[in-house]
Amino acid sequence: MKYVHHYDSPLGGITLASDGEALVGLWFDGRGRYGDDLGDEALERDLPVFAETCRWLDIYFSGREPGFIPQLRLEGTPFRKAVWEILLTIPFGETVTYGEVAGRIARQQGVGRMSAQAVGGAVGHNPVPLIVPCHRVVGAGGNLTGYGCGLDIKAGLLRLEGAGMSIF
Repeated sequence: MKYVHHYDSPLGGITLASDGEALVGLWFDGRGRYGDDLGDEALERDLPVFAETCRWLDIYFSGREPGFIPQLRLEGTPFRKAVWEILLTIPFGETVTYGEVAGRIARQQGVGRMSAQAVGGAVGHNPVPLIVPCHRVVGAGGNLTGYGCGLDIKAGLLRLEGAGMSIF
């Protein structure tokens, strides 16, 4: 059974999804493919994980690093999970490139090289964007590219964090 909760952010409505214990999904309403697999059986519920996530979001949207991560259950391949773990280490207000993430994955896996495009695919399948901060991954040279919730949302999140991007 999946449960949902809605949050109103300065950048638009956000839907949260849970399995009853952990956060399993987060997406900006009407943006991207997130939530497509919920079906009609998801129930609106007040759960402790939703309260914790809303507290995280309140702190985040006030322009501060929350300092904690709500309980997450990330479903994906081992490669995707490895990429998402790296995303969780990107500091608030900073960005890294897809190539930098690829280099880190390559070192972790003991291979000479990893495709930035493969990393982009994993980043694009992040089930909890924002909390797992895929918006902090940019293209080569700092170009603002790729965000399932829209580049306007990505730019808004980076602006909120005070990330030093020339796009502002």
